Amino acid sequence: MSSNEDLPYSATSLSIVARILFMYLLYKNKSTNTLSLIFCLLNICSSSIWICYSTNNNDLPMIIRSSSELFLITLSAAYIIKNKINLLKHSSDKQLPIFKIEIEPNNN
Repeated sequence: MSSNEDLPYSATSLSIVARILFMYLLYKNKSTNTLSLIFCLLNICSSSIWICYSTNNNDLPMIIRSSSELFLITLSAAYIIKNKINLLKHSSDKQLPIFKIEIEPNNN
């Protein structure tokens, strides 16, 4: 393998490691303040587009990188949504609305 062929694989490896480290810090700190859900959704769209582009160009390193990023960012988004739901459930001043429907029996 020449040095030009090593570059995409090196970049892919670094991107995956960086994302895993970021997810570890997100999990360890139990905070979603550093990463917004909108940011995750934009990255999901971006990675999906890169996968299409890389597939058309038969660019295996970019397919691997984009697929890995798509998987990890989707996990991050799910974790953020889970934390936001738990925060709403456990917050005393922000209760989820509960609708009670009562049906009267038909007396015929």
